[in-house]
Amino acid sequence: MKIKRIKTTPKIDFYTADTSSEMLLPYVDSGIAAGFPSPAEDYIDLALDLNKELVSNPSSTFYGRVKGSSMKDAGIHNGDILVIDKSLEPVNGRVAVCFIDGEFTLKRIKFAGERLFLVPDNEDYDPVEVTPENDFIVWGIVTYIIKKM
Repeated sequence: MKIKRIKTTPKIDFYTADTSSEMLLPYVDSGIAAGFPSPAEDYIDLALDLNKELVSNPSSTFYGRVKGSSMKDAGIHNGDILVIDKSLEPVNGRVAVCFIDGEFTLKRIKFAGERLFLVPDNEDYDPVEVTPENDFIVWGIVTYIIKKM
């Protein structure tokens, strides 16, 4: 899978998603127990392609690398990779990459009646109310988070 950096901002680095390649990886279809061990190795006979698993809309999907900690309580940390789908509609409570007044930001969308807020998942940051005076778009909806363990 080739990726190309398309934009660097103070909060997110954006990359294209090349889904033309295929890399099948071993897959444990029966699930992996997080409690007691299971004989999972006996069941590794299927394959999984992460492009097909993570990308539903190839022409509108991008990757972004997170910079910062405003979403740490949502399990999104500095350096995590986001799978972002620009074709999805914003829905209350979803995590989105938004463009507001010349800057990209990663926040949870909250509709409150006629009002719209961008809400961080970190108490050190305040929610931002989006008003008609703001230059604002929901750039894309985060569908997956990839993190290094």
